[in-house]
Amino acid sequence: MAHDAEKEAAGRESAKFVRDGDVVGLGTGSTAAYAVRFLAERVQAGLKIVGVPTSDRTRELALSLGLTLATLDDYQQLDITIDGADEVDSQLRLIKGGGGALLREKIVASASKKMVIIVDSTKYVAQLGQFPLPVEVVPFAQAIIEKKIRAMNIPVVLRANTDGSPYLTDEHNHILDCHFGAIADPDGLARTLSDMPGVVEHGLFIGFAATVLVGRGSSVEELHRG
Repeated sequence: MAHDAEKEAAGRESAKFVRDGDVVGLGTGSTAAYAVRFLAERVQAGLKIVGVPTSDRTRELALSLGLTLATLDDYQQLDITIDGADEVDSQLRLIKGGGGALLREKIVASASKKMVIIVDSTKYVAQLGQFPLPVEVVPFAQAIIEKKIRAMNIPVVLRANTDGSPYLTDEHNHILDCHFGAIADPDGLARTLSDMPGVVEHGLFIGFAATVLVGRGSSVEELHRG
């Protein structure tokens, strides 16, 4: 419950970064959902924005709240994206993808002038890697990618639904959750994974976050990339 309060506080603060007329990337996950709800409150009070959702789930939530939505076909540059993260380090590098939307999240982030990340205090870590790193792969390549990552002595788990079937992303790919433990060189690992044919995207977001809002109790700490 305390962590939910921290998520809510960070989500409320993030809505203040959005200006009238902005095209806003809408993140995915429980923390990002708070931001979407608080943005909807501002819209009801007169704010005019257009949202670009990063997942089908976020699209459904935003529509239910009356937000005006668009796609990247309509806008190739966004003013700001607000999203959550599974881990954040002191250099504002992120692990994302616990909610399964990492591909669309990274695409939307790459099209944004600014990315604001909102997290509760448990997500701010000294070193990335305790949270399993999601790696999105095309199903055709799943076995070979899994073999390559296991060859790095890394435990790998294919993300599955409750019935045991492979979890499918919105783009109909699979996700391998890779248990790296402490990642000594996130930049190097990101390059290694990106160079593997069949890897669609990975959950290391490096150089994307401009601002991170960390909920700590009833307050919010604001961090900026140097």
